[in-house]
Amino acid sequence: MAFDIARFNSEFAQARHEQKTDPTFDLAAAQRKLRALIADEPDGEDRTFALGMIEDLAEPPPPPREYGPLYHEAGAIHAAAWIAEGTDEEKADVLAEARHKIWAIANRAPADEAPHIRGMTRALHHLEIMLRGHWPED
Repeated sequence: MAFDIARFNSEFAQARHEQKTDPTFDLAAAQRKLRALIADEPDGEDRTFALGMIEDLAEPPPPPREYGPLYHEAGAIHAAAWIAEGTDEEKADVLAEARHKIWAIANRAPADEAPHIRGMTRALHHLEIMLRGHWPED
């Protein structure tokens, strides 16, 4: 039977989620469950990969990233742009203005935070294009 990497990855992701969110998470039980998925897998790259992932589960995940005030300022602009009212053209104009403001904030942000701030503009841009009667090409 071939290694079902998609199932393994799904089960691993579920275990990692529970580890982050459930204070009663049982690491040993989660690792046993994952090992059972590869019990019949012969030695090789897939088994080595899976065993490494199972061992990695024992390492606590890093704490959530703490973003600075510029990120939160951009986030507030992003959120407000989504709920703009008016005609499609007026909404598109609000989205365009929000994108420009967010990009300006990103230009002032620390280098490790700027890409995350700029990333907020992508969905706004797509919605703006659609409101103007076009479909995004990317």
